[in-house]
Amino acid sequence: MKKTLLAAALMLGALGFASAEKADSYKPTEIKYGTLDADDVRQIYTFTDDVTLTRGTLLMKAEKAVVTYTPDGYQLATLTAGAGKRVSFRQKRDGPGDQWIEGEADRIEYDEKSELVKMYSRAKVRRLEGSKPSDEVQGEFISYDSRREFFSVRNTNTGDSKTGGGRGTMVLQPKRTEPAAGK
Repeated sequence: MKKTLLAAALMLGALGFASAEKADSYKPTEIKYGTLDADDVRQIYTFTDDVTLTRGTLLMKAEKAVVTYTPDGYQLATLTAGAGKRVSFRQKRDGPGDQWIEGEADRIEYDEKSELVKMYSRAKVRRLEGSKPSDEVQGEFISYDSRREFFSVRNTNTGDSKTGGGRGTMVLQPKRTEPAAGK
């Protein structure tokens, strides 16, 4: 059970996306689920039935979460949605004010060794200031490299871009403020 909680804690720390609250990585992880199948020999841990993972300000919800270990001790995590639902996450960002990042997709995969997050099918990530939406990006596939703070959006859920495969959308809010009236 300790390895199961450690696996989930490591997975959650990396899924915070750009500038996630650093203090969260030192908080305990609470996992609520209907069923857990833990295969210690093969190092595969499967949580099902309305899975909720909480770690500090990070909250993730999925129908199913599967965490596996590679032979060199790194973890791979896959979170999937149930019928008619989405995998979702929300986390406070470092910095001044009440800044948050949240997103959703049909499936989210995380590779601890490469620190790469992949979001598949109807993927969406948005920044919030309090409850007010700020920047947002959506597409069929979003890949986020947390080491380089670099993301890519593709128009198919395979991670490839194909002519006629659909279009993504990005909304960028102005970074400067309007001048005061009369100036």
